[in-house]
Amino acid sequence: MKDNIILIGFMGSGKTSVGIRLSYRLKRTIIDTDKWIERRQGMSVSEIFDAHGEKAFRDMETECLKELLRTVDGQIISVGGGLPMREENHGLLKKLGRVFYLSAAPETIYERVKSDTTRPLLQVADPMERIRTLLKQRAPVYEACADVILEVSDKTFDEILDQIEGEMKGKNI
Repeated sequence: MKDNIILIGFMGSGKTSVGIRLSYRLKRTIIDTDKWIERRQGMSVSEIFDAHGEKAFRDMETECLKELLRTVDGQIISVGGGLPMREENHGLLKKLGRVFYLSAAPETIYERVKSDTTRPLLQVADPMERIRTLLKQRAPVYEACADVILEVSDKTFDEILDQIEGEMKGKNI
């Protein structure tokens, strides 16, 4: 297993925000798999969904993990919310590093993402119901994939970072 910190969780759970702050604290580079794919494809995730469909995007996520496995170590990797849903990706994530699931309540997620129009899966009539439905499907998969589950709804960034840092040092803070 490599020495990367992998952040998984539903959209709006704080993967990117936590990852950026953690990168400063631990002096590690952060890689966001969605941004990595966007750079490679020259288009946004929404544009990829529109032009090629969700399956093509999910294939790109798996290829991204395979390349990261070959090329990175000692970094922070924030993955898209749907990436852990593909069974093949579980083993890749485990080989890439320690997997942290940032778990957040549906209400917390909704508050964080309600005005974000760049999220293709939430462009529906009832985004709160969509969040609940998707979270019910995804949470058990996230939990199965994770080495550490962190409930983040009522925590500050510093509390979350302290927990991750403690887990990486082998302590349970």
